[in-house]
Amino acid sequence: MSELKRDNLGPVHSQMASVVWEWRVEAGLGMALMVLYWIIDSVVGGIGAQVVVIVAGIAAYLHRSRFAPALDHLRRLSVRHSWARATRQCGLAGPFGTRPQVLRVVTAPFGDDLLVRMPVGSHVAELEEAAEPLAAALGVREIRVRRSADNAALAHVVIVRRDSLAHGSFPWPLVDTHLASLWDPIPVGLDENGRPAELGLPERNVLVGGEPGAGKSVFLSVLVAAAALDPAVTLTLLDGKLVELAAWRGCATNTVGPSIPDAIEVLGRIQSEMDARYRELLVKRLRKVAPGDGMALHVVVIDELAFYLGGSDRKLKAEITELLRDLVSRGRAAGIIVLAATQKPSADVIPTQIRDLFGFRVALRCSTPQASDTVLGQGWAALGYSAAAIDPSARGVGFLLAEGGVPIRFRSCYLSDQQIDTIADRAERIRHRGGR
Repeated sequence: MSELKRDNLGPVHSQMASVVWEWRVEAGLGMALMVLYWIIDSVVGGIGAQVVVIVAGIAAYLHRSRFAPALDHLRRLSVRHSWARATRQCGLAGPFGTRPQVLRVVTAPFGDDLLVRMPVGSHVAELEEAAEPLAAALGVREIRVRRSADNAALAHVVIVRRDSLAHGSFPWPLVDTHLASLWDPIPVGLDENGRPAELGLPERNVLVGGEPGAGKSVFLSVLVAAAALDPAVTLTLLDGKLVELAAWRGCATNTVGPSIPDAIEVLGRIQSEMDARYRELLVKRLRKVAPGDGMALHVVVIDELAFYLGGSDRKLKAEITELLRDLVSRGRAAGIIVLAATQKPSADVIPTQIRDLFGFRVALRCSTPQASDTVLGQGWAALGYSAAAIDPSARGVGFLLAEGGVPIRFRSCYLSDQQIDTIADRAERIRHRGGR
């Protein structure tokens, strides 16, 4: 911030000119209203002008919905003024035209989303360093800064004023669905803007991490429910605690409890199935499994990944780690989808050689920023995407790293135990009628 701080020592008249320029719209509007009042006063007199002002005020109040766009514009102007004042207070704004300039303001349920252009001679990293002082100057919960991928001079600044995901639960839209297709996007929750968060599972693998009670089992159940409601999908369940996936046992082709040798045997069979599928794709001159080609999706669900990867027997540990790495790395094109969850997201439990192969990652509440980075990837916590900052009472709230390449804060859909049992019974009947 050194360059910008030196700018802050410019002449006082330059600072005043900058402030006047910031308020040019309001100043112009005020002058226009004064001229209008003077014209009315000259036509109908002082009392008449006051009556006109009162009537206009009442009419504006009664039809205030029509003025919503104008009020929203004024609010965005207020955000710009607050930003300019905060940058000056934090030593980021200097003489006229040398401050981080707001180009766009988008109002969101959590606060405001700004597009900011950095002045010549400065860079976005300076803004990232000043995130905490800026949040204190603005009196908000948090400031998140991210450099634009297309232009080094632009920064996306998120002003978090309130937690739009703190309260309430979102029902799963497919809770009453009788048939689903896993080739379609699966609704998994809502983001901070109130938009649906969806995951397309084909050719993807999902890693879910979070501390006990964060809601990872419920999130995993949403994905498993979608897979179970597609009778063409083959389900394999590895349940380290034996009870978390118990509701879906009737829908599964393979079920493994807390037995690492059994898990190795089942994963080995799936590896052989994967190799056979690749041979079939080669014969058909296809590069990957697609709808209608006769090769259905195979979903492998692993609840408590740390249990299977953290065994004391080194030989078994190395064998299951290699099997899982092979399925995650090569299985996508063959229609093998791995969904894994763990409540111990640490680097010594989840090797980076496996974690980095998961295309989609979900970090629910974690105990430390390091644990959050273990799930999302190194460096995201430093950029403001830390699951350790999530309120422990906000169950189901986390960060989803999916298609956009940048984590989004979201709240997972909720399924009660009764709803899970109902969906599982329905899916089991559908599969039995189809001969699965």
